Amino acid sequence: MNGLHELPLVIFTVLAQSVVGAFLLFSMVLFATQDIHYRRYIHKALFVLLVLLGIGFIASIAHLGSPLRAFNSLNRVGESMLSNEIATGVLFFTLVGVYWMLAVLDKLPSALGGFLLVLASAVGVIFMYMMNQVYHISTVPTWNTSFTTWNFYLTVILGGFTLGYGLLHTERPDGKIVAWVPSIISITALVAAIIAIYQGFSLAGIVTSVQKANVLVPDFAILTAVRFSLIGFAIVLLFYIVHKPTSMVSKLIAVISVLVAEMIGRLLFYGLHMTAGMAVGA
Repeated sequence: MNGLHELPLVIFTVLAQSVVGAFLLFSMVLFATQDIHYRRYIHKALFVLLVLLGIGFIASIAHLGSPLRAFNSLNRVGESMLSNEIATGVLFFTLVGVYWMLAVLDKLPSALGGFLLVLASAVGVIFMYMMNQVYHISTVPTWNTSFTTWNFYLTVILGGFTLGYGLLHTERPDGKIVAWVPSIISITALVAAIIAIYQGFSLAGIVTSVQKANVLVPDFAILTAVRFSLIGFAIVLLFYIVHKPTSMVSKLIAVISVLVAEMIGRLLFYGLHMTAGMAVGA
């Protein structure tokens, strides 16, 4: 598959989007519950998000070739979407890290905690916007479409809410406060499937002087079917978890299934890279 050469970016974008989505869910739950024991559990679980985002950043640096290039890419903050993406991503990671550290050390006043949650959530949303904008390149007709926006933001919900739900739904008294999440993920999966089908049909209309978009990913239909089979399997597990909150294996399998599914979708995305040249269709 053409997209395999961009595997580090696949890992970075999917993990970053999933972590932001999970953090948004964490924030909603933290504002909704006053159960001190459940809040402490959530604060500890935040470490998982930090680790996953850290892995994503390491993958991103691997793509750039060296940490020095990552620092150099910050030179054009405000002018370059890539620089804006990295800057907002680092700021998001820092804010979540500060919140987590103060919370687990029990040094976080309620007012400050609420402020940091809102601020980090806002920065996370901006981070996702910047990441999306990086790929809206006028000379890449297969990326400069609404499909990119839809797919990136849908991963925030699919990957993020599945990850968040797997961590948050426990047997604690307030643990079932997220029992509504599988329904949201199911609706999101349906929307994502419709978008994928529509995108598959639209590829035939994107042609340049030297390339046809549908030739770049001849296995688009098969891999998309695999992607949504994994998501469907995960959704079944998520609804099972509603009644079996202690089923850690089911949670892990559901989260891994969705993350793998979204990485398959992202591999297809990178496989669609083409230079416009003389574009005939869009």
